[in-house]
Amino acid sequence: MSPAVQSRAQRIEQGKALRKQTPRAAHGRVLGPFQRDANAILEGQNARRLPSLVGLRRALMSADPFAYLRGAAAVMAHDLQYQAMAGIPVQACGDCHLMNFGAFVTPEDNILFDINDFDETLPGVDFTVDLKRLAVSFAVAGEALGASKSTRHDIAGEAVRAYRKRIALLSEKTPMEVWHSRVDLEQEAKNFEDADLRRKLLTIIGCARGAGLDRDDNFPKLAGANGILEKPPRLFHFKPDSEAGQAFDPQSGFARYGAALPPERRALLERYALKDCVFKAVGVGSVGTCCYVGLFQNGDGAPLLLQVKEAGPSVLEALAPAFGRHQGQRVVEGQRMMQAASDIFLGWTEHDPSDRHYYVRMLKNRRLGSVSEIAQAEGLSDYARLCGRTLARAHARSADPALLAGYMGDSGAFDEAIADFALAYAKRNEIDQAALAKT
Repeated sequence: MSPAVQSRAQRIEQGKALRKQTPRAAHGRVLGPFQRDANAILEGQNARRLPSLVGLRRALMSADPFAYLRGAAAVMAHDLQYQAMAGIPVQACGDCHLMNFGAFVTPEDNILFDINDFDETLPGVDFTVDLKRLAVSFAVAGEALGASKSTRHDIAGEAVRAYRKRIALLSEKTPMEVWHSRVDLEQEAKNFEDADLRRKLLTIIGCARGAGLDRDDNFPKLAGANGILEKPPRLFHFKPDSEAGQAFDPQSGFARYGAALPPERRALLERYALKDCVFKAVGVGSVGTCCYVGLFQNGDGAPLLLQVKEAGPSVLEALAPAFGRHQGQRVVEGQRMMQAASDIFLGWTEHDPSDRHYYVRMLKNRRLGSVSEIAQAEGLSDYARLCGRTLARAHARSADPALLAGYMGDSGAFDEAIADFALAYAKRNEIDQAALAKT
């Protein structure tokens, strides 16, 4: 019987039935080969990265266990293929750690909180994959902030508990209500237990509201009268015959991107002209991949900054069917599936001579800052709950929340199991980081 004609009670029972093949407690163990060579997995990713930036990536990842975790999505994806799976596929974020969430201003001037990185997104992945990576990131961050083992376990468990409870609420809504659900950051912040984090967030939100959607805080930081300002080795101009220039041609790349946009978005883009383009090394795990920033301006000098990021195959392909089409399209489709309000300039392009796929989006506006950057040890539980609820909303757009709710249940058994996994895997992550630091 199709899920579309089954009742909520029937779908919850189906979720409960999945516990027979994978008990919830099974998620508490870290399985698979412990002696795999994590450095070799990372080295395998360097084949298509710019050689001049491989050393920078290694240095950034070697700094501490959390920096390593951010860059080691491929390592964790390798390990996750051996773990217990519930059997409920979703559109997965793929790199679901606490730094890959952020705040956005919508055209209606609402401030939403959502996932903001989809480089590794892939459909058909078990929902526990994202949830385990999220819980591990809180366990690792908690240790960096000096939290005790029991506190780190509690924080990781809070993220899972918030996910489970939000899924239960979403399971009572209609599919349309689920699709249009949002995570309003201001409302969430008012309920934070940590007074300091609550005050900081509400202050930031108050300053941001009404600032104007056409104002881009990146512009004065990145560009001057003559174009984008260089900040080597992470931000620099390039010549056509350089390693960066041989991987992307701004004129043809942006032209192909514009041609593939929906007509109404293309009409908006055509009101701007490309003025400058630079190479920009971003993040930790993405360092060495080909990423660019294009500066567009209209006739009066109003800026539009578009980021072009290379999109290779998702690291999750060991866990789900490979995406057989344009990899930039994979990222765009995944973002549109999971985000409550996606970037209007999302699109994709390619560079045929180097056989590279790219996706394009507006350069992130940093006016709101990152919640994770202001959440200290005391506020980490609040932030964990916020991320858990946000991930639940994103997953519920591609999977049946009643099925998920039935599997996870009403008790804390599932929460405890994932928290146990998070602490155990955090130890493995620490060992891997130490091994990289020695190279």
